[in-house]
Amino acid sequence: MNVLTFKKGGVHPKENKITKDKKIEIFFDVNEIIVPLHQHTGAPNQPIVNVKDKVLMGQKIGDCDAKVSSPVHSPFSGEVVSIENVVLPTGKVSLGIRIRNDKEYKLDESITKRENVDSLDRKDLLDIIKESGIVGMGGAAFPTHIKLTPPPDKKIEYLIINGAECEPFLTCDYRLMLEESENIVKGVEILIKILNPKKVFFGIEENKKNAANELYKIIKNKNLSNIIEVVILKTKYPQGSEKHLIKAVIGKEVPSGGLPFDVGCIVQNIGTTLAIKEAVYDGMPLIERVLTISGSGVKEAKNIKVKIGTSAKDIVNYCGGIEGDLRKIIFGGPMMGFSSYTLDIPITKGTSGLLLFTDKEVKEYEEIPCIRCGRCANACPMYLMPMFIDMYSRIEDFDKAKNFGALDCIECGACGYVCPSKRYLVQSIRYAKNELLKRKK
Repeated sequence: MNVLTFKKGGVHPKENKITKDKKIEIFFDVNEIIVPLHQHTGAPNQPIVNVKDKVLMGQKIGDCDAKVSSPVHSPFSGEVVSIENVVLPTGKVSLGIRIRNDKEYKLDESITKRENVDSLDRKDLLDIIKESGIVGMGGAAFPTHIKLTPPPDKKIEYLIINGAECEPFLTCDYRLMLEESENIVKGVEILIKILNPKKVFFGIEENKKNAANELYKIIKNKNLSNIIEVVILKTKYPQGSEKHLIKAVIGKEVPSGGLPFDVGCIVQNIGTTLAIKEAVYDGMPLIERVLTISGSGVKEAKNIKVKIGTSAKDIVNYCGGIEGDLRKIIFGGPMMGFSSYTLDIPITKGTSGLLLFTDKEVKEYEEIPCIRCGRCANACPMYLMPMFIDMYSRIEDFDKAKNFGALDCIECGACGYVCPSKRYLVQSIRYAKNELLKRKK
């Protein structure tokens, strides 16, 4: 089988997949959680419950009338303790609903299993996905029902299921592909019914071939080989980026400022695909997810299924606590994740990892002037020249930063990874992007 990849740029950081053989453990036994009302791209939700209300597991507790939004649900039964501001893994602040767990896990009456889903049409399925609060679980958290409703003039020919998981340390999608392969394929069948693509691809990096084999067996047993194909990707970062996955798998390039549907393609994450199956077949909204906790700063690295809103501190305690002198906390992966100063932050729908690092991984470097070596340009998978965008961003000449393609940057961090001057390139480019987007608004 050919190993596919994008041609230009990318880096090869040490994989550190130290949890790849750790089966998913379930950790639901917490006394309280706080469910943020803004866990997605789009308009924030408003609370539809009040303090002292009794809520049931799966009950909708936050919603919004805006087109681009996604509701949130109670992860277990209990009492609403407070409605307060909470810091998110991204560093932003959202209103959140704090719920005390009654440990009874009583289901909301709206949650019912569906034995036969064949009678559901495209609209029915999209409504279920919307009402279940499903968003992209790879990090961007874009509402899935919107993603699955491209403009009428954009014919979707290809569906790609993203099993690359190219970030170092993270193995939650890998474990899901091994342990939930049949349910993931059921999720793909639902997506096929919604999108009617001519071909579906599972894109999986070559360091996860046993996961590819598991999915291949399920696809073959279900006689789906004519429409679903498993393709092997080169282990390279950022192979899991939508645009680079599309380029590697179907050979098409998403235009500048464009979206995957502009080349007839939609990409879905492994966790999102499983959540779609659970919503349609089991009636269960998105109230839990699997994440990887790893790094030298935690006593036992694991893959864990937790309720959305569980405190990172509770998760670390479940894993045996902090090991050594903790230097850095990252929510997500080390390349694109968000650094935090505290563990008093809830897990959200888009949190794929919790990484705790000590001096073993964290080195202090002083940023020095750019030496014009060009390594950042060679590493950039978007064919940009990060050194110039960085330069113009720092002097706040955002028009010139735009001319050098600032808005095309995917913030993958490959440039900063190879920079010998340890320039804060991503942060600088992100600043320029934010200023340019403010102008648009």
